[in-house]
Amino acid sequence: MTVPAPMQIPPDLDEITAWFDPDEDRLREECGVFGIVGNGEAAVLTALGLHALQHRGQEGCGIVTFDGALFHHERHMGLVGDHFTGPDLMTRLPGKHAIGHVRYATQGGTIMRNVQPLFADLSGGGIGVAHNGNLTNARKLREQLVEDGAIFQSTSDTEVILHLIARSRAPRMMDRFVEALHQIEGAYALVALTNKTLIGVRDPLGIRPLVLGDLNGCPVLASETCALDMIGATFVREIGHGEVVICSEDGVESLKPFVDQPSRPCVFEFVYFSRPDSIVGGKSVYDVRKRMGIRLAQETQIEADVVVPVPDSGVPAALGYTEASGIPYELGIIRNHYVGRTFIEPTQLIRTLGVRRKHSANRGVLYGKRVVLVDDSIVRGTTSRKIVQMVRDAGAREVHLRSASPAIQWPDFYGIDMPDRDQLIAGQMSVLDMTKILGVDSLGFLSVDGLYWALGEEKRDPHMPRYSDHLFTGDYPTRLIDLDRAQSDKDHQLSFLVDA
Repeated sequence: MTVPAPMQIPPDLDEITAWFDPDEDRLREECGVFGIVGNGEAAVLTALGLHALQHRGQEGCGIVTFDGALFHHERHMGLVGDHFTGPDLMTRLPGKHAIGHVRYATQGGTIMRNVQPLFADLSGGGIGVAHNGNLTNARKLREQLVEDGAIFQSTSDTEVILHLIARSRAPRMMDRFVEALHQIEGAYALVALTNKTLIGVRDPLGIRPLVLGDLNGCPVLASETCALDMIGATFVREIGHGEVVICSEDGVESLKPFVDQPSRPCVFEFVYFSRPDSIVGGKSVYDVRKRMGIRLAQETQIEADVVVPVPDSGVPAALGYTEASGIPYELGIIRNHYVGRTFIEPTQLIRTLGVRRKHSANRGVLYGKRVVLVDDSIVRGTTSRKIVQMVRDAGAREVHLRSASPAIQWPDFYGIDMPDRDQLIAGQMSVLDMTKILGVDSLGFLSVDGLYWALGEEKRDPHMPRYSDHLFTGDYPTRLIDLDRAQSDKDHQLSFLVDA
């Protein structure tokens, strides 16, 4: 599989992303989806479900409802709670059927026209579509559609799906939908609303998550089980890889339109994205993260006085680290939960203060101590370095940084807002060099086999891995069509320049 060639990282880590807000040195999921059919309070329940999924996307949100005669569509930039509240919500978005979406921008920019669900009136009726993931052949399909006369209103790859449905000659909407699915590649969990049904589909490898629930006989679809818990729905099962479910007030029908193959769900749902109280693949996310910390302690032993999590995502692993090592657990870093993404313009002063906007050192815990800092992962390293310095400034005698995931060395193309490889610190440096750059006394990562152990596997099977773990291994589970075409075009241009 062709991937971008690495570039030499500068000695000063800040030079990598001088524009970059250090508080945003985190991987971000593209979005979360939700849908319900047959409930008179569909809009309210969808808003609640999206609120539970807010961690998956905070840049935009939208809901589409159907009242038996008309579709109603509302989209906004920002958080669910800032827009889908108030006693008039049912008046604005009436109907017994609804889908909703929260998003981060990975494919297409952070602009209003890319906020989902997207809606279109087609022959045969209207359809709204909400998408979690990323199509690896979206650019190729888009170019073909534009050449055939299609007019795009957004830069989101979700609109490609709508155009494919619209151009199908199949007689039924469901057949047109399935025909479109056979043309797309990559990772996706989709919910779609027609004037008859709520449709859910998961990509053939099951990379992106989707679950089925039930609320007093009303089918519910959601990215995570925590959204079902929010509205009091019962978890029924996960949507299978490559499965299409058709939900109506009469029940749920299942289709399997793809050739069956082993599933490869994204392992980063356990590492970071899913809420700790969600159940993914039959496993408690919280329990898996705690086991990651246990194995991390076993693999990267160090003498220390205190284990400190980088809040909030490092907490379960730090608890596991303490359990396995016997080193006391303390809240040595306090997180400010009331600082928004637009708190203040990122001037040089604010960039210098950086992480202190969201994290503060607990000097009484850290002073004079040998500290083990446990985080869920290390991406660019910008935030890690600033947290380490903050801990040292609070008087820590030693600082040992531990990542509860393996080293992230490769970019993602399946719906994670991932830097290029030349901005991934572990993609450019050895552990020894990272130790120096991050300013720690020692640095340790969970092994890939250790991650699989935390998930209940003996170790990773290199011939048939159970999960999509490409961030750590470079083993991409699908073709990367758009990336390969872009690399081919770049190579062609370079060849032309050399020949000239």
